[in-house]
Amino acid sequence: MNLKKIGQFLKYLRKEKGITQEQFAEILGVSGRTVSRWETGVNMPDLDVLIQIADYYEVEIREILDGERKGEKMNKEMEDTVLKVADYSNHEKQRLAKRMSILLFCGLIAFTVYLVMEFLGAADVKGVQEEAASAALGFAYGIMITGVLYTSGCLMKFKAFKKRLLKRG
Repeated sequence: MNLKKIGQFLKYLRKEKGITQEQFAEILGVSGRTVSRWETGVNMPDLDVLIQIADYYEVEIREILDGERKGEKMNKEMEDTVLKVADYSNHEKQRLAKRMSILLFCGLIAFTVYLVMEFLGAADVKGVQEEAASAALGFAYGIMITGVLYTSGCLMKFKAFKKRLLKRG
């Protein structure tokens, strides 16, 4: 897949419609910078957005991915399959976002518990109270680190690396 060629084709289609990047971005609900990245070949639209682009420009998704017009219409079965894949992708993103929201909420509660204990002076008392405060703070930090690793994509890279190692062994 040639991202530069795809980007040039997207730019051609936009200019053919006589609209600016900002106008097109507004139609799709993305930023003008995002459209610019697509057209320069730096980035590709998500699958669900790609379907919207194909519908708007009245071209096949295959034409966009090839970076040129083909002239024949996409059959209904292929379009349905692509829509199902897009729905699945969106469902997975929503499921992961929900999990992260729950984890971050738990981390917020743990940090709040720590702050209350610190404010009341219970975190400074030796024994169970100090251990509870330390555990709450440790949990909050752990959740924060997990959130950073997740949103940066490092967890996915680590998971892929782990799979490669396990296949070798």
